[in-house]
This record gives sequence, C-alpha cells and structure tokens, in this order.
Amino acid sequence: VQLRASGGGLVQPGGSLRLSCAASGGIVSAYGMGWFRHVPGKEREFVAAIARSGNGGRAYYADSVKGRFTISKDNAKNAVYLQMNSLKPEDTAVYYCAAGQAALGFITRQIGYKYWGQGTLVTVSS
Repeated sequence: VQLRASGGGLVQPGGSLRLSCAASGGIVSAYGMGWFRHVPGKEREFVAAIARSGNGGRAYYADSVKGRFTISKDNAKNAVYLQMNSLKPEDTAVYYCAAGQAALGFITRQIGYKYWGQGTLVTVSS
C-alpha cells in the first residue's frame, strides 16, 4: 500500500488549499482514511478522518478545524481530499494522509492507522 499526499504550498491567511492523497491498492473504499499534521517540536495531531463505508462513512474533525476543513473521498479514483478554507497561520504544518482498519474508537488517533504517506507542507503566512 502506498499513499502519496500532494497539494501543499504557501497561502495567505484566509486563503484556501486542497490537499490530495492518492492511494494504491483500492484501499480508500475499504479503509478509514485520515489526515494528521505535524509541527516541529510538537506531537503529530489529528486533523480529519472519514470512516470506511462499513463503519458508516462519517467524517470526523478536530475542533481546531471544524467548520473550515472538509474531508472527502473518491472511491473510483482511490483518492482522499482535504479542502482547507479560512486558513490561519497556526495551520502551518506538514500534513500526512493515513489509512487504517481500526475500530471507530481509534479513528482520531495515530494508533488507528497502519499506512502513512510522505507528507506535504502547508505554510500559511502573509
């Protein structure tokens, strides 16, 4: 299984970016898919996730991004997306996509994911 995140870049505060995660092996439909982010000196934190269809396919968000970020997936394209609007400087981080089949109770935790992409850098600055 391979995950490749893309779409990061430099954006001004208040702007938008759309991250993409291309997955191999047809896992998007069968796995829970998540986005995490990491800032040097801090722990990697949960951003958003979408449960696999067998677990209801519901979306989950960290409180810090709720109402601004939207996670979605396209099973046919085997891809997951993170639409990020109203970006703030504190959203600056390396963003990682991940895939896992853990129970729903672990969907917001790193331990719930088996496969990780390489990360894409998002910088929010004027």
